[in-house]
Amino acid sequence: MSRSHTFVALLRGINVGKAKRVSMEDLRAVLAGLGHSDVRTLLNSGNVVFSSASALPKDAASRVQKAVAEKTGVSSRVTIVSAEALSAIVEECPLGKVATNPSLLVVWVPASPSDLERVRPFLKRKWAPEAFAVGSLAAYVWCPGGSIESPLANAVARELGDAVTARNIATMTKLLQLARA
Repeated sequence: MSRSHTFVALLRGINVGKAKRVSMEDLRAVLAGLGHSDVRTLLNSGNVVFSSASALPKDAASRVQKAVAEKTGVSSRVTIVSAEALSAIVEECPLGKVATNPSLLVVWVPASPSDLERVRPFLKRKWAPEAFAVGSLAAYVWCPGGSIESPLANAVARELGDAVTARNIATMTKLLQLARA
């Protein structure tokens, strides 16, 4: 009997602003149309949990990105992580004791973990009252004043550009629960 693999697709910027609105029903249909099963979305967020009968090919994210654009007319960067990787990202978060509000603890997931090397120099700077950490698969930014005005979050975004997508730890934890269900 073959084992099913669970993955999470993080679509950057979907349903943020008026220009990138996609119904979650359409998003689920796109993933199902690519041959995936047990396709579920988290609220109206552009986050999709799905299963695949086998490991995904290296170009899976670009395939999803292309299919979403073709089927919905909306272009969005896509990052795909396995349920195991998502579990590691959530469990190794080193800022949990510092962050008093999970909505303000932002997890930055790069397309490739090697991209994290570009932000490691930020560890040497003082960011108080904000905090920064780098794990094996993600970077973590505590933004007690919110991420939009955060000098640290803006520095990470500038450095990683299109190579990263960000979600708060509350969303990542909900996605993990959905992936494990």
